[in-house]
Order: sequence, then structure tokens, then C-alpha cells
Amino acid sequence: MRQRSLRDHNLALVLRQVTSAPRPPSRADIAAATGLTRATVSTIVDELIAGGLVAELRPVSRSGVGRPGTGIVPAGTGPAGLGMEVNVDYLAVCAVDLAGAVRHRELRHLDQRERTPAQTWRALAGLADRTAAAVGALGLVPAGAVMAVPGLIEGGTIRVAPNLGWQGVALPAAADFPALHGLDLGAGNEATLAALGERHATGLDSFLYVSGEIGVGGGIVLDGELFGGSHGWAGEIGHVTIDPQGPPCHCGARGCLEQYAGEEAIRAAAGLSADGDRPVLAGLADGARAGRAPVLAALDRAGTALGVALSGAVNLLDIATVVLGGHYAELIDWLRPALERELSRRVLTAAWSPVEVRPSALGADAAMIGAARAVIQGILDDPARFLATRTP
Repeated sequence: MRQRSLRDHNLALVLRQVTSAPRPPSRADIAAATGLTRATVSTIVDELIAGGLVAELRPVSRSGVGRPGTGIVPAGTGPAGLGMEVNVDYLAVCAVDLAGAVRHRELRHLDQRERTPAQTWRALAGLADRTAAAVGALGLVPAGAVMAVPGLIEGGTIRVAPNLGWQGVALPAAADFPALHGLDLGAGNEATLAALGERHATGLDSFLYVSGEIGVGGGIVLDGELFGGSHGWAGEIGHVTIDPQGPPCHCGARGCLEQYAGEEAIRAAAGLSADGDRPVLAGLADGARAGRAPVLAALDRAGTALGVALSGAVNLLDIATVVLGGHYAELIDWLRPALERELSRRVLTAAWSPVEVRPSALGADAAMIGAARAVIQGILDDPARFLATRTP
């Protein structure tokens, strides 16, 4: 390994050790965990401190002989990843620091179906500006952004986002976002990025993530890694067919899962009005708690459809955990009975290895947090690249 490649490797090795350790490690701890010499670790830590990626705590006294240990932690005023989310009825931006903590969050309820993509980008840029200003006041430095979109992306194009009514829409450039100041702007599917956020939040190695909003999205994590398929489009469980003769879907097919378990489908089946400012989720939850029969029946219908769709995925992939995100996380108590009933009926191994159904740890924020975490992961994988941008 060439000298510079060795340095870059060691920078990443030490930084990952600092960010993943259960307690702040000393330089000696890092050397023991990585196999590097103490002298090498000291040099690397000094470089990471100078670059604003880690910081030293005050020395901690230890009993016995020897110098007190000094813990190394991710810098609280280091880089921040910006996660931006475009959803059908809202826009959101958050900032996540190197330790994975959300340091700021912006949300604006706005129906994208009534707007052009250009109008959506401008509104999102405004939220990004406010987020960048807020984290700047905390001493953090925006290090890039990733945008979560409820659609299929190829290169610089949103090939299709059915619930937005978008097809062949060009992604915005970083230059369209003043807050980025020439930094990188990436993009990905919202449910896939939500699964990434869930992976970091929970440490789960293999699971199916299902997000319930107006649309239904999915993400797959296998052995700790996102599974994207041949094109990065894997996980579109919302368009798995429940009934070939069912109601028409925005995608052009009939009987898709979204037509039974999407937010608008559940609302309509529950007999709730789409008018007014009251959120649909609140109406469903209140109705379920009150025991209203139409609401309970609609949620049972949605849970049944979810169970039918997910059982096929579980049989195919041999995954033992299903994570319900988005609105599903808050409705899980009423979705779970029918969902688990179908899984127990249809999953071949359910009799001796039942599937666990659990709510998302991040709730409705999973996609934007996962998007921000993708930026942070890029720094953890290649801190040398970030440090090069900090060199005068």
C-alpha cells in the first residue's frame, strides 16, 4: 500500500473507531483496537483534531500507576450532513453531526402535486438556508447534502415519482442551493435512505423497512448493507400487486399495495374527510383509540394488505424483521394484528421462526436523517477527502 493510501486508510480506521466506540477511547485504546502503533495513532489523532473531526476531553484520573487517559470524541463543532426530503405533502431538512445527532430540523407542509419541480426546489432551498444558518451558529460546518425523493432515480434524473406526478424530471444542481456553497448534492429514494437511517439508529443487520405516507415505500438491509438491486431501485413494495383487478394506481397498474395501505386509501376506507387542516394521521389514530368501526376496519384492511405483500418479500429474502416507518410507526398497534396474522399464514418458516414487526426508531424523520447520515458516512469512509477541503 502506497504511503498516501496508507495514511488515508489509517485516518478512516481511527475516525471510525472514535465514532463507534461505546465510550470515548483514549489514544492507547485506539491503538489496541486497531493494531496501529501508539505513535501512528497519536499522529492520526492530531491530524483529525486539527481538521475539526475529533476533539479531546479533559484527562480522566485513573487509579493506579500511569498518566490519566484522555478520551477522544467526535467534534461537536465539526462537519454536519444536510438531509433534505421531498414528500408529497411536505418538505423537510435536517442537519446531523459526526456523532449522528440531529442538530437542527426544518419542516414545511406543502403539497408538491400543486407545484412545479422548480417551485419545489426553491422552497426546499429556503429550508436548507435556514438549516445551514442554524448549524453555523452552533459552530458546525455543512459538508454536503443528500436529497430523499419518493421516486426512482437514475443518474441526474427522477425517472418516475408517481405520487408527485413527476416523470423524467431533472434533479436540481448544488448551485440551486445557496446553503451548499459549491458542496456536493446527492439524491436517493426516500425509503431506501430511511432504511439507512434506521440501520444506524438501531444497529439491525437485516430487515425490511416499509414507509407509509401518501405512498408506500420500502428499503432492504441485508447483512448490514443496503440492497439496491441492479439499478438501485429495489424495495418498491408499494407497487406489489394485491389484487390484479383492484383499483387503478398512479403508476398505471391496478391493485397495488398503495391502493389499500397508502394514507389516502386508508382515509377513504375509514370515511374520513380530506378537507380541513386536521392531519389524516391524527384522525385515524383518534378514531382507532375511540373504537370507531370504520376506522378499525380500514386499518385492518391495510394491515392485511401489508401482510400479503410483505410475506412474499420475507419468503424470498429470508429476513426476520419488518420495520414500520412513516405513519405506520404511529398506527402500528392497529396495523400489527392483521399484518402478523397474514405473515403467520403465508411465511413458510413462521411456525418456528416468526417474523418480528417493530416500529421505526426514527418515525417520520427517518428519510431525512438517513439522507444526512449518508453525507456523514462519506466523511467516515474518506476523512482525507474532507480534510483536503479544509486545507487553506
